[in-house]
Amino acid sequence: MKTTTISNSKFRRKSIVAFLVFLGCFVLAFFSWGKLNSAKPKDGTPAPLRAALETNESIFYGLFGNRLTQTYPASMAAKKVRVNGNIGMNKDFEPENWKLQVIRKPGDTLFISLEEIRSLPKTEIIFDFKCIEGWDQISHWGGVRFSDFIKKYGLDEQAAKQFTGFVTPDGGYYVGIDNKSMMHPQTLLCYELNDKPLPMNQGYPLRLIIPVKYGVKHIKRIGSIYFSNIRPPDYWHERGYDYYCGL
Repeated sequence: MKTTTISNSKFRRKSIVAFLVFLGCFVLAFFSWGKLNSAKPKDGTPAPLRAALETNESIFYGLFGNRLTQTYPASMAAKKVRVNGNIGMNKDFEPENWKLQVIRKPGDTLFISLEEIRSLPKTEIIFDFKCIEGWDQISHWGGVRFSDFIKKYGLDEQAAKQFTGFVTPDGGYYVGIDNKSMMHPQTLLCYELNDKPLPMNQGYPLRLIIPVKYGVKHIKRIGSIYFSNIRPPDYWHERGYDYYCGL
């Protein structure tokens, strides 16, 4: 058996090279971290990170199609459904006074009752709801397709814009969503959970269910809807998250 030996001088040279490489990587990492921390923030995030997020968003947006999210039998749906946050869920909310406000253009707003929404063709979906915090749960929702809602109320011109904005009645929570995703056939204005009216903590009387997005986009207790070619404000995007939040 042949044994390979390394001279002391060669070993020393290799050790020095390895140390210099390590030192160089450390200095580069330290310098990069300093630049990142000192970078001017953009939308609540250091500009280099925001640029990376925006690149990812443009790629996902360009690849988006009408693929359907996997669905499941009702027997697999959770009986006790987790709540993904309560921002915008003001305890002073008076459901008897609620009407959905749809702003077609400044000075032109539709006021639509829950009864009117419930009169539209009902669609149900049982899918794996995914939270950006890392948990997921199969859950059963019912409501009206957003695309059917658009047709019913003659909002095709508005939906042809790039984005839809949503705001809770108290203004505490708000999201902006690209209209390719909004017009997806599985996107619902939802008023039922497990064949019953939405509980208060799940957004009664009306919330968004949009299976192609993470839970931060599934706004609960919708107060108003509007349309824009400019990105609407988005609560978590302002706090450093990806605007697109697609799956």
